[in-house]
Amino acid sequence: MQRKRYTLEFKEQILKEVREVGNAAQVARRHGIVPKVVDNWMSKSKHQDWQSAAPEAKKVASYIPSSSEFKELETENDKLKKILGDKDLEIAILRDLLKKANPHLRIN
Repeated sequence: MQRKRYTLEFKEQILKEVREVGNAAQVARRHGIVPKVVDNWMSKSKHQDWQSAAPEAKKVASYIPSSSEFKELETENDKLKKILGDKDLEIAILRDLLKKANPHLRIN
């Protein structure tokens, strides 16, 4: 079985159409191509786009809070953990009471 070869222009046209439509299988069927082939083209094009991108575009910005903001976040996180713990305890107590009041009901 001989593999069919596609021109670079044709592949780029298909990839552009897939990006517009958002469905590789649908575009592949429309052009009589095996969907797996189009998927392979998509994955290769994503990798090539990343390699050809400018170094500035590859930099990922991250937010680093100041020490006061970090302290506020830690305080808020501790409060939320305490609230969550209280709610978990409350649920456990209510389930236990429900089991005692209605032994025929089984709640896990």
